[in-house]
Amino acid sequence: MCTASNYITDNHYFGRNFDYEISYHERVTITPRNYVFDFRKIDAIESHYAIIGIAAGVDGYPLYYDACNEKGLSIAGLNFAGNACYLEYNDDMVNITPFELIPYLLSKASNVGEARELLKEINLVNINFADELPLSPLHWMISDKTEAIVVEPLEDGLKIYDNPVGVLTNNPPFDKQLFTLNNFRHLSNRNPENTFGDNIDLDEYSRGMGGMGLPGDLSSSSRFAKVAFTRANSYSGSDEASSVSQFFHILGSVEQQNGCTFIDDPNLFEYTIYTSCYSTEKGVLYYRTYNNSQISAVSLFNEDLESDSLINYNLISDEQINFIN
Repeated sequence: MCTASNYITDNHYFGRNFDYEISYHERVTITPRNYVFDFRKIDAIESHYAIIGIAAGVDGYPLYYDACNEKGLSIAGLNFAGNACYLEYNDDMVNITPFELIPYLLSKASNVGEARELLKEINLVNINFADELPLSPLHWMISDKTEAIVVEPLEDGLKIYDNPVGVLTNNPPFDKQLFTLNNFRHLSNRNPENTFGDNIDLDEYSRGMGGMGLPGDLSSSSRFAKVAFTRANSYSGSDEASSVSQFFHILGSVEQQNGCTFIDDPNLFEYTIYTSCYSTEKGVLYYRTYNNSQISAVSLFNEDLESDSLINYNLISDEQINFIN
């Protein structure tokens, strides 16, 4: 289970919590402009926009979980179990496997509008990456500085939704998640007036009472409401450091602590393995890991982007503590 969000001050920030019970040796991967993207059912793309993101540690091909290209377009794929539906090959469509969708769109599209046009021709075909790496059921949030959309492969076709709240979690489908926000329309960052009854004098005994009723559990619907409220009411400076700091606080409102989400294996629990934050216009990927609270950063534009070879940086997973005496 995961949570994605964007945040806009003077620049556009995008990222996600990656919540899972095991790590696949995730790492920061930069795909330069001349790395050859091979696809299962369409021709290779030999020249494209440069991409930075976090990918599984599989040699030779960037299996991106989330990524951003040099034009500032960003995408994250989130678990969509029980709803994602992938199809058979279709001669009339551009047949892309789900694990190829992020590389394909970020190679060719510079903004959400161009991604929308590409999506009109895409058929998400049911082909595993490998026998030992079957497809994950996914849906995607795509964002730039001006708009965000959600892409969902449902049984009745590929759905594209406008995303006015700039947030995505897991299930149910996005339109239903968005509808549930009606249940929280009374919430506010201000303390409420007493409307309980004319003859009852009720005290305002604490700050933050306007948020009473905001979910605090770790289910996907509750995380959706919590981050939508937190993001909508976030305040920060517009400089890079303040914006990045606030973005991590937004996603920190729903991070999962190890031990709180039980799965079938008694020795494993779902937890927030990493949190990413892309400063999309600057091409910088900031991240934190579960055991390292310090923010680390990798810059896309500090690399040779005319190269044809992947550039990888392992995530720093050991705690970095700054002793001051």
